[in-house]
Amino acid sequence: MLLSLVVHTYSLRYWFPATIMLGTAPAYVLSWGIWRLLSTVLPARFYHKLDDRLYCIYQSMVLFFFENYTGVEIIIYGDIPKNKENVIYLSNHQCTADWIIADMLAIRQSAIGHVRYVLKDGLKWLPLYGWYFSQHGGVFVKRSAKFNEKAMKRKLLSQTRCGAPMYLVIFPEGTRYNPELKNVITDSQKFAEREGLAVLKHTLTPRVKASHLAVDIMNDSLDAVYDVTVAYEGTLDNSGQRKPAPSMAEFLCKECPRIHIHFDRVDIKGIPLEPELFRRWMHNRFEMKDRMLTDFYESEDPDKKCRFPGEGRVSPLNLSKSLPSALILGGLTLPMLLTENGRKLYVRTWVYGTLLGWLWMNISP
Repeated sequence: MLLSLVVHTYSLRYWFPATIMLGTAPAYVLSWGIWRLLSTVLPARFYHKLDDRLYCIYQSMVLFFFENYTGVEIIIYGDIPKNKENVIYLSNHQCTADWIIADMLAIRQSAIGHVRYVLKDGLKWLPLYGWYFSQHGGVFVKRSAKFNEKAMKRKLLSQTRCGAPMYLVIFPEGTRYNPELKNVITDSQKFAEREGLAVLKHTLTPRVKASHLAVDIMNDSLDAVYDVTVAYEGTLDNSGQRKPAPSMAEFLCKECPRIHIHFDRVDIKGIPLEPELFRRWMHNRFEMKDRMLTDFYESEDPDKKCRFPGEGRVSPLNLSKSLPSALILGGLTLPMLLTENGRKLYVRTWVYGTLLGWLWMNISP
């Protein structure tokens, strides 16, 4: 009985926030849909302005659970600019919680509404979310030879021409680094050897097509590239070997006590546009990440182990930035669930929103 209680309590740590985050999605999509219809007669910049504000509300609610609820400690190395900028965010990729890290940094810059993602193509089929991410300016891409350069170029140009602020999140590795997937790591290292590139140990060899295209297309409107390196504390086993980073469920179950984030702002003027030079630049950045991560996980020097170089500062998220959004979305959702008609509307939003999203994904160019 005691074991059952422990298991039940542990599962509630995940199901409580997950239910609220998923449960508020229909109310959010309804609110966005009304605005989308009203904005059809307005200039695009007005639509994007309120869309970014709505997105800020939802993602701030998400951060309430991933930061304030879990109590995770965020340690930042480097100085995040106080003012909003048009940027591309490049980071190492380890787990499904990585996209939350981009939100964590963006909200500290009051730019969370401007966050847009370059996502793998399969995620566009997520009910409600996949369709909305695309509407918000996200770009779905396929890997390697299937990469659709024209589609990504068209999407980025449509965003820049209407003046939409940009905080474009890209994970250049293309897939997650998992120390248990030895074949993925080996293939990545063999590719680096064939191409005459340095072999990386704690990241995968970065792919450059999407990143180069984004920098090239948006160069005139960008201020900088944010080079971000992330390490999740508690990912070493008893023998000192690196373990997989926490999943979203494990994160919400409070299994990650601390996240270390190294932040480096690179002025856009210092980034080469010529494809081969950009490729070398990108790999050099990942070599620096790999050295920091090697020290973080393997160094015998206590001043380097489980920390990044430089001064790390604890950066708590003020409840005033996240709790109001959780209350607003909860207030919109609760009336829908208290009445029979409201529950019908709630279910229909999930069903029709999903069907319309899938239809749009199939017929859009």
